Amino acid sequence: MRRRKFIQQTALSAMGATIVPRFVLGGKGHTAPSDRLVLGYIGNGKQSHGLMQYINGPKQTIIGAASDVDSKKLHKFLELSNAQNSAKFSNASQVKGYKQYRDLLANKDIDAVVIATPDHWHAQIAIDSAKAGKDIYCEKPLSLTIAEGRAMVEATRKYKRVFQTGSMQRSSYNFRQAAELVHNGYIGKVSEINVSVGGPVVQCNLPTQPVPDYLDWDLWVGPSLFRGYNEILAPPIEAKDWAWWRGYRDFGGGYITDWGAHMFDIVQWALGMDESGPVKFIPPKNPDSQEGLYFLYDNGVQVNHKNWGEGNAIQFIGDKGKIEVSRSFLRTNPENLAQLKFKENDKRLYFSDNHYQDWVTAIQKRSRPICDVEVGHRSATVCNAVNIAYQLQKDIHWDPKKERFDNEYANLMASRPYRGPWNFRAF
Repeated sequence: MRRRKFIQQTALSAMGATIVPRFVLGGKGHTAPSDRLVLGYIGNGKQSHGLMQYINGPKQTIIGAASDVDSKKLHKFLELSNAQNSAKFSNASQVKGYKQYRDLLANKDIDAVVIATPDHWHAQIAIDSAKAGKDIYCEKPLSLTIAEGRAMVEATRKYKRVFQTGSMQRSSYNFRQAAELVHNGYIGKVSEINVSVGGPVVQCNLPTQPVPDYLDWDLWVGPSLFRGYNEILAPPIEAKDWAWWRGYRDFGGGYITDWGAHMFDIVQWALGMDESGPVKFIPPKNPDSQEGLYFLYDNGVQVNHKNWGEGNAIQFIGDKGKIEVSRSFLRTNPENLAQLKFKENDKRLYFSDNHYQDWVTAIQKRSRPICDVEVGHRSATVCNAVNIAYQLQKDIHWDPKKERFDNEYANLMASRPYRGPWNFRAF
């Protein structure tokens, strides 16, 4: 074999070994890296409309496709996304719509996906997306179970994908300032943290209603154990309230995962536990309690799930001060800490002031964004373990390295049975 031919064939083989997004490659017939990132949106309910606005901010992004099992929601999203594209690019093509998300993933023009489905679908779709060579933005909480989260991490690493979890509070001033203050000891040694979010998940007891003709209910239920349709789980597009599938087992994790995925995530960040987690979960003695559980880290920090006077907020208590933080306030004692300028030798956390641009930039650089899949998995693990402890009504120890409980029943609850043709482990 001649040397030139050998080099050409070797280069082609090397290119085939790794799936790279089309827009990264550049060259003739392809979009340059600085130009367009073609996105597919999977799950077209209320949350996707907000994400469309935010993720449309970076100049590189354009919507290429959408998928939903509700034809009305899909149609509305296509209408809105075509308008978004036309306002941004004069030569934008029509957005393609699919009922089955795997048909969207088969579209070679799609570089990355935005997953905004109910929680019970996150793992299967994200793993399938990684296998299809798509980079991923997935809403929080990352996974419905602990086992799903670890599988999502493994698939992301195996297929070399860029994965951003939708824990956007890390990209806001209040939470970053609070986390860095705690991280650098500005309120001394933290011994106690109070987290105010709503209650744990409950069993679904909704009555079965007739399935609307615009909804594929079997596909909506997907990998979860089957139950009949109810509009509270999947409300029509005209409904003003948010869908409450998130409150019921098999589909969501209650407020513990809905808001807990935001607030416990900031606790993890502030304590430097992004690759670890608590070691013990202690539920309240009253099985009807909606709060009162606490968990412990190996360093002795105790985190209490309780309403301390503010909704969806965190209170860090140190031996030299206190920090209270939410989306609407940052209160500190001493007061000057809220606007403190950090010193040159202080430990700074990952900086991002735009969660969506951060993801796009990470795709371009093939780097990890602020809420990489491991970060999302570890925070979701805390939430899921809290729900397990509430349900078992037993103290349980957790090994964050082995990702195992000291209780066989808790370990069973760290996963779930999958229905029909779905299998999140098949990668």
